[in-house]
Amino acid sequence: MSPKKIVITGGPGTGKSSIINHLKHRGFLCYDEISREVTLQARKDGIEQLFLTEPLLFSEKLLEGRLKQYNDASKETTSAVFLDRGIPDILAYMDYIGDNYPQYFSDASQNNRYNYVFVLAPWQEIFTSDSERYESFEQAIEIHHHLLKTYMRFGYQLIDVPFETIEKRTDFILEVLNL
Repeated sequence: MSPKKIVITGGPGTGKSSIINHLKHRGFLCYDEISREVTLQARKDGIEQLFLTEPLLFSEKLLEGRLKQYNDASKETTSAVFLDRGIPDILAYMDYIGDNYPQYFSDASQNNRYNYVFVLAPWQEIFTSDSERYESFEQAIEIHHHLLKTYMRFGYQLIDVPFETIEKRTDFILEVLNL
């Protein structure tokens, strides 16, 4: 039986990676966000912000990586796999910047379904920028709305994670999942 695939999503700086790291600490299998990896590789290749200069190429690399994560998660022997972002996140970001994308992006979102999607809303108190996160808090709010719209377009029931400590947010997710 394939494990449950559980997405933790939200705009930049909402605490996704912190929750993923806390889930790992508690012994759960988690797949990290791959956009930082793609961004850092592009920098090694001389492109400072691939998402800004070649958004479709960046998104194609993300899609390739997220499809691999999805397929790898399907083969795991554990009962649940947590993913830092899902395939629909790519479409939400492309919609955010107003860029068009080929139909296979939508097909990938429709054909590779997650069991649960937990959403972290923008939270001013914990938001920070860094060398890979160029967005402002106001942009994070706008991205959040695109994420909600995109996941709902694919029929997901979204589960809002409350503003709390990392431990309590993680507890909330695990309680919803009965894990």
